[in-house]
Amino acid sequence: MTRVRTTRTPDGRRLEVSNVMAVPAADAWEILIDTVQWPEWSPIVRGVESTDRRVRSGTTGRVRIPGAWIPFRITECTERRWTWRVTGIPAAGHRVDDLGRDRCRIAFELPIHHAGSAPVSLRALENIETLLEDEAATVR
Repeated sequence: MTRVRTTRTPDGRRLEVSNVMAVPAADAWEILIDTVQWPEWSPIVRGVESTDRRVRSGTTGRVRIPGAWIPFRITECTERRWTWRVTGIPAAGHRVDDLGRDRCRIAFELPIHHAGSAPVSLRALENIETLLEDEAATVR
């Protein structure tokens, strides 16, 4: 189930773009924190240079988007949620909710003024779901 709604987050009121997937929460979390995989699922990220392969609080680096490299800093990384600043501006939060055996919700928490990014986030969720389903099929 995919949804777009406004919600309260630890960072205040945000637009949440989310999708429930039939994959383990640990697998979903791994794809979100592994910077090497960002270009595989993000519709706009073409490359990543990062101080850490797996994000943690304080990780810094830059992402290549069409036409530019832009700096980022991970501002917070907790058990299954991380937030960042891109070019010094608060950007999307990334969260995984464990919904039980082989089921989770991946959510992007967009600042309200980034509502125009909702279609990009929806495409990213579709890409993540495809990657995780393909990975699960390969393991079987």
